[in-house]
Amino acid sequence: MCLGIPGKVIDIIDEDGLLMGKIDFAGSVSKACLSYCENVEVGQYVVVHAGFAISVLDEADAEETLQYFKQMTEEAAKDGRDIYDNPLEREKDEIS
Repeated sequence: MCLGIPGKVIDIIDEDGLLMGKIDFAGSVSKACLSYCENVEVGQYVVVHAGFAISVLDEADAEETLQYFKQMTEEAAKDGRDIYDNPLEREKDEIS
């Protein structure tokens, strides 16, 4: 399954001819390649998958998606689950 995460472009950089951006993912900043979204501007949201911005997203859609992620995290926490926990790793540890 592929998952693209929305983030806000806070800076655009040319790295040896490659269009890169600093992307803010709810306070965590990472770099991503912007080559597939050449017309993107600082302040816009992009969907990032595997280090590549794959599309530009309007702010309302980005905020809605981020709200869903927050809601999933909160629901998992209520049940005592960690959404970052990999059940396959847990199973492997239990077998060992």
